[in-house]
Amino acid sequence: MNTSEKLKKKKDKDLPWWVELLFVQIGLPDKLLIKILKVKKTSKEVIKKDKKSLIIFLFVITTLAYFYPVIKHTKNKLDCEAIAKNYIIKNKNTIGINNREIKMLSTNFCYGGEEVYELKNLKN
Repeated sequence: MNTSEKLKKKKDKDLPWWVELLFVQIGLPDKLLIKILKVKKTSKEVIKKDKKSLIIFLFVITTLAYFYPVIKHTKNKLDCEAIAKNYIIKNKNTIGINNREIKMLSTNFCYGGEEVYELKNLKN
């Protein structure tokens, strides 16, 4: 009698909302539900076994995602400075200007400064 009551309780249990929606209302195939439940079971087992390594992995991914914009901005800044430096050397009169001043002018130019235009053109 005890086992039949337990089976009845299991049968009377409500389905999760996502099962009700996807497999009862929409009518997705039952094979897909079986696969999803197997994956869910194995993922729970993996999480129980490798909790520490998963936390470390998620921490590394989060750290990389956090610093990616900073790295991208720095790369774009360095690229802009290199292009501006080449532009200044090719198109402006740089006689008497040392490398540090050219770097300063290229940085200024990348951030919207107009000091580069005050230098005389070689062609004029």
